[in-house]
Amino acid sequence: MSDFLIQLILFSTKAVIIVVLTLVLLAGILCLLGRGKEKLSGKITIRNLNKKYKKIKALLLQEMLPKKAYKKYLKEFNASEKEKTIAIEKSPQKNIFVLHFHGDIKASAVAALREEVTAILEVAKSSDEVVVCLESAGGMVHAYGLAAVQLSRIRQKQIPLTIIVDKVAASGGYLMACVANKILAAPFAIIGSIGVIAQLPNFNRLLKEKHIDFEQVTAGNYKRTLTVFGENTKEGREKLRQEIEEIHRLFKNLIQENRPQLDIQKVSTGEIWLGSQALELQLVDALTTSDDYLLSLYNHANLFEVSYHMKKSFSEKIFSGSAKLLRKNSIQGLSDTLPFYSIYNPTVQLHP
Repeated sequence: MSDFLIQLILFSTKAVIIVVLTLVLLAGILCLLGRGKEKLSGKITIRNLNKKYKKIKALLLQEMLPKKAYKKYLKEFNASEKEKTIAIEKSPQKNIFVLHFHGDIKASAVAALREEVTAILEVAKSSDEVVVCLESAGGMVHAYGLAAVQLSRIRQKQIPLTIIVDKVAASGGYLMACVANKILAAPFAIIGSIGVIAQLPNFNRLLKEKHIDFEQVTAGNYKRTLTVFGENTKEGREKLRQEIEEIHRLFKNLIQENRPQLDIQKVSTGEIWLGSQALELQLVDALTTSDDYLLSLYNHANLFEVSYHMKKSFSEKIFSGSAKLLRKNSIQGLSDTLPFYSIYNPTVQLHP
């Protein structure tokens, strides 16, 4: 009898697993079929950084001070906060809006950036300030061009814009940074790489060896300059070089327009510099970290961290678990060790 029960339980368990997997698969298929009909939306999240810093300070003092001393501190703190509130009502404090931009090759964060900038422009005044904590090694030209334009919207409204670089703002990242009124960088942050690169492999000789034909039909002499599988020509290479040079010229012009104090010919060689070297070259205006800069402001300004978050579709939620597993596997580990360069079509990139 016990064996029968065990077999029944095992059979029931397998049946439940099969049913669950089937339902998940069906739900995934239905979501993919209706994906085009899904209307995704996001929301703006506001975080008061003044409250965050005060809370951290209070928690530390609670552990450090004796109870009586801590109670005395709280009493004095509450009294000073009331005085500040009265003073703010008479003379409002400056508002500082803090954004974070973590760039990848496709500048995917620009989708959130445009929403964040739009929200800020609805309420910000010329007496306020926007601070962008920027981290990017660059990527696609058109993507980082759009990101730079989003930041220029702030400048066009006469609102001071400060860019802070803790780790890296190179190539497309610096294209964004140069739009700011003020660029701050950590001493060992990577700055510069004012250049353009295009690269792709060519398998044409391999295909010929294997007697494989490759056909490509275009309308227009330069619809495709270089290809991965076709036979590249001298004219195609020269045309691509001309296009890269033109992009580089526009890149330099934008930097020169926003930072006329620079010796643009000296810094537009594609080289990178550490923050302290970049300061000497006037690529940045001062050396500091985002933490120190914000802490220096929070006693006499209102700090608001603004972020835009997209809501995941049902299908994305279903497959998010699989994506997490892929990110943890050895392939991802290998990709993390690869150089910044990547192959895209078109292949022109702003990268260190």
